[in-house]
Order: sequence, then C-alpha cells, then structure tokens
Amino acid sequence: MNYVISLLKEIIKKRKLIWDLSKADFRKRFVGSYFGVVWMFVQPIVTVLIYFLIFGPYGFKSSPPVPAPYVLWLVPGIVPWFFYAEALNTGTGCLQEYSYLVKKVVFQVEMLPIIKLISCVMVHGFFVLIMMGLYFCYGWWPMLTWIQVIYYSFAASMLALAFAYLTSAVNVFFKDMAQIVGICLQFGMWMVPIMYDEAMFTQKAPWISVLFKLNPFYYIVVGYRDSMLTGNWFWERPTLTLYFWSVTIVLMLLGLKVFKRLRPHFSDVL
Repeated sequence: MNYVISLLKEIIKKRKLIWDLSKADFRKRFVGSYFGVVWMFVQPIVTVLIYFLIFGPYGFKSSPPVPAPYVLWLVPGIVPWFFYAEALNTGTGCLQEYSYLVKKVVFQVEMLPIIKLISCVMVHGFFVLIMMGLYFCYGWWPMLTWIQVIYYSFAASMLALAFAYLTSAVNVFFKDMAQIVGICLQFGMWMVPIMYDEAMFTQKAPWISVLFKLNPFYYIVVGYRDSMLTGNWFWERPTLTLYFWSVTIVLMLLGLKVFKRLRPHFSDVL
C-alpha cells in the first residue's frame, strides 16, 4: 500500500512531464503518415459500419432491447471497447517502445503505462464527440446522464491500466505476451454483448447472465448504454458497481505488485 501511495504522489508531482510525454506520444502515431490523424478514425468507423451492415437492418436484422435504431445501440458498446483494447495493446508494449527511458535511472518507469493510457484517452475523447454527434443526427437530444460517460471512461481506464501493468512487465521477459493480449481481446470482444442482445442467450439459459456479468467490462458496456440511451445512473446498479471496482482494485494491486517485483530487471533485459 505504501508503494501505491508513493506512486500516486509521484504522479501528482510529475503531472506536467506525464502530460507532455502523452501529447508527444499522441503526435508520434501519425509522424510520416500522409493523411495523419485521419487514420485514427478510419479503421474504427469502418468496423462500426461493417457490424452495422451485418447485424443491422440490412443483415441479420438484430433488434436492440431498447426503442432505438440499432446503430445508436451499437455505438455506445463498441466505442469504449475500441478505447479499452487500444489502451491495453499499447500499454503492453510500452516498455519496449520506450526502452531508452526504462534504462534511465532517474525515470520512474511506472509512468509509461499511464502515458500510453492518456494518449489513448485523447483519441477516445474524439470518438465520444462523434458518438454524441451521431445521436444528434438521429434527432436525439442530450440527457443529463450523458455526462456520466466521463465516469465510465475513467472506469475503463482503470481496468485497462490494471491489466497493462501486469502485461507490460511480463512482456519484457515473455515477448509473446503482446500477441496473447491481442488474441484475448479479439476473443473477448464477443464475450461482452456489444454487437448482440444478451437476451439471445439468457432467455434459453438464464445462468449465462451470470457469466456475462462476471466480465468486468460488461459494466462499462451497460454503463455507456445507460448513459446515452436509457438515462440510468451508475448508482442504480449498486451490485455491478461494487463488483467492478472490487475486481479492478484487486487487479491493479496485483499488476503493480508484479511490476514492482520485475522492475529491477527491466533495464538488463531491454
């Protein structure tokens, strides 16, 4: 616990350095690219379009469990997943990418997953604005609960950071970890009801509902939809909220413990 407190103090103390490095990391993604920042949006938008065509009114004609167009139900589920997957993928490889900083004795390497996370938050902010713009295009007016997206974005950030501390530390010694994380994310996307209504399964086997809710990211998906579509607040799901934060805190403490244990050997391996 002392380690966590000292880390929080260090983050506050070096917040300007973290912010500057995060902005530099964001800009670095598009250096040398002709279209630059445009590529940040192309792949996710194309992905949303593909799922919309497959599951929407022109494909399998999936019906959302709320009185809304399918795309307005799909987007609040898939936007946080894009953010979470990118934060975890980039966080896993951050120590290799910034190996020159890891080898500097004066630099606290625990900052690197945070820098990657903040860089991903910048991208996520643009997509949240696009999501809200899509709702306007469909004639939906803002609800007070839309502001709650900030809370659920923070929750997704903490979950991604908890895993990133663990995977980034292991990835230094076990290079296949990055590929394993990528595969798990591809598989994990279908373990959360993002593209489909969970009632497809729970009506036939009610116990599957428990499996869905055991996945902490389920809380993020339903939270975004509560905020954007139904107008429900997070305290209306007290059990899920308590479960999510309990799991996330345990994962964060575990990730930090592994990171601290392996940290003295990072510079030797890298």
